[in-house]
Amino acid sequence: AWPHQWRRAGFAPLAEYTSAINRTLAFEDPRTVGALNQLRRDGVVIRPFDPARATVELKRIFALSMTAFAGNFLFTPITEAEFLAQYQTLLPHVRPELVLMAEKDDALVGFIFALPDPLQAGRGEPVDTVVLKTLAVDPSFRSRGLGGALMDLVQRRARELGMRRAIHALMHEANASRRLSDRSAQTFRRYALFSKKLPA
Repeated sequence: AWPHQWRRAGFAPLAEYTSAINRTLAFEDPRTVGALNQLRRDGVVIRPFDPARATVELKRIFALSMTAFAGNFLFTPITEAEFLAQYQTLLPHVRPELVLMAEKDDALVGFIFALPDPLQAGRGEPVDTVVLKTLAVDPSFRSRGLGGALMDLVQRRARELGMRRAIHALMHEANASRRLSDRSAQTFRRYALFSKKLPA
């Protein structure tokens, strides 16, 4: 009913987003092996987040995010201090195996930030769901299979930790992450950002 009310008031969708769910974590993308082999030949190493260097790790994630998302619809940069303040609140929920860092030499070229569902934990329930929050790849490494490999690997890690489901959270319909998500997950929620041109 709510979207209908916005439309009746003269608003129209400006952007659409989805969240998807992988209900089994049994899927393993057959493209991952080939992508990882090529990435290794290119000098890329994938490792877990290092909680002992959490601030340094988050600063590197921030720097790549500003580059990787600069062209996204409605992207608005924030300061490093704002980013750290937001992400440091998530650190108590982080499992290092679920935050994967892809590096070439000393440069971070990709990462996926996932964490056990904090809402389940807050309700006192057994946590059996992983939330894939952010996936980013350096523009120079796009179309090499890195994003798909990171998504596939983090879901495998979650399964090894005893989790049963993955939520791919809030993806713009046109983003590459949305297409990667389609390999293993199904849309279960849709969102729209509505806008209306104001009279001059």
